[in-house]
Amino acid sequence: MTGSRIARPAADEYAPYFGRYIEQVPEGDVLELLRRQVDETAALVGKLSDRDGDFRYADSKWSVKEVIGHVADTERIMVYRALCFARGETAGLPGFDENEYVARAKFGGRTLGDLLAELRVVRAATVPFFAGLDAEELMRRGTANNRAYSVRSLAYIVAGHERHHVKIIAERYLPGLLKR
Repeated sequence: MTGSRIARPAADEYAPYFGRYIEQVPEGDVLELLRRQVDETAALVGKLSDRDGDFRYADSKWSVKEVIGHVADTERIMVYRALCFARGETAGLPGFDENEYVARAKFGGRTLGDLLAELRVVRAATVPFFAGLDAEELMRRGTANNRAYSVRSLAYIVAGHERHHVKIIAERYLPGLLKR
């Protein structure tokens, strides 16, 4: 492992859209945040029943289960991109349509506990991957969905993306569940 902290990426290291996720990451060690945040997510969502996991705060919105499944899927995709770029991949990688992925995933047929367990396993692979990269690897860049990213920006995107969705769960889903 590198043992060193991963510095915050500059704005030219990721597509502008992802700035909203990177802004969610507080100052400090992103690896430490990645290590602990999955426990924080599980503490927030893990006390919900499977029926609660099917709750949507509006008809067109994803269920809690779908949000958790989406976070795991997106983390896998971002870490795959980071792996490719860290290893020097020069071919552009494809984008993905998160709405299509969620629609086809059938997360509603799974338990909330199973989805949280999957998120934990995904994160258990993410942290040592990023921790094992050296400074040169973290600065390597590649292209996905016709946008350039550094490897280190993808670590911040993973962390910020989860924070974004957990905040939405806390602010939009939990109040609706309390009213039921």
